[in-house]
Amino acid sequence: MKNLQQDIASSNFKQVYLLYGEELYLKNQYKNRLRKAILPEDDTMNFSAYEGKSIEVQQVISQAETLPFFADHRLILIENSGFFKKACPELTEYLPQMPQETILLFVEDEIDKRSKLFKLVQKLGRVTELGRQDEKTLTKWVSGMIQKEQKRITFTALNRFLEMAGDDMENIAQEMEKLLSYTMDKDGIELEDVEAICTVTTENRIFDMLRAVAEKRQKQALDLYYDLLALKEQPMRILFLLARQFNQMLQIKDLREQGYGSKEIAQKTGMAPFIVKRSLAQAERFSVEMLRRIVEDCVKAEEDVKTGRLGDRLAVEMLIVRFSE
Repeated sequence: MKNLQQDIASSNFKQVYLLYGEELYLKNQYKNRLRKAILPEDDTMNFSAYEGKSIEVQQVISQAETLPFFADHRLILIENSGFFKKACPELTEYLPQMPQETILLFVEDEIDKRSKLFKLVQKLGRVTELGRQDEKTLTKWVSGMIQKEQKRITFTALNRFLEMAGDDMENIAQEMEKLLSYTMDKDGIELEDVEAICTVTTENRIFDMLRAVAEKRQKQALDLYYDLLALKEQPMRILFLLARQFNQMLQIKDLREQGYGSKEIAQKTGMAPFIVKRSLAQAERFSVEMLRRIVEDCVKAEEDVKTGRLGDRLAVEMLIVRFSE
């Protein structure tokens, strides 16, 4: 991101950019910042946008060949094209001879780093991965938003806010907007403000349910499951998230027993450090063998639902009862 920020600050642009990764908020932020830096906002003559898997490559190339009209650059934005997952020989052949005045900006959800187009963009332009941020970065970002509004927040309230909002920056920004509006007439933000206005993500409700299961609080675990159903969450999605959480715990537990620390586990698994830290505490309540059996039970429950042996709602309910006995 640092090199990308330098390009924007210096107006010294590459001919082609690729932004990719899980963090939608950052992709949108840098997409918009690049566009504003390259062209004035009201310049529609020199800006073109394409989106989706059905983009006609020859149309893009034709647009790229058109010289800018009373401007230094022509900007072409291409989003979620799939060009970096499947072969796109036309663009791979064209990019090295593209006019200097033309800038291509790709914003993609999925890429294959082995593709020729990816390697070419690495060589000719700037590739930036915008993934989920760690706890330290998110804490600093949230604290900055609060300070900008000339407010203060207690340490407990800040931790609870991040716990409820999760690690998705788009969701964090929305929840922070709600929280700041709710506390508009106050100088400080307290724990009760966070609890009163912020919404817990589905993933965090699943984690609360998992914690209740681990602590053998069966009634609370079932109550949380029924709450999720009342919120129109599908049982199979709940099963998927449960299986994912237990599988993460299995990986973390296994690596911990091999002697790895939290930071090393986060690097090896690709999980956010605060997720590793939070999951480690839960994993201590289970043995590796028990976690492996639970993951296998989740797979079997999915198979039972798909083959019609059990209804989806009952299958998940039976798992929760079994795990929390």
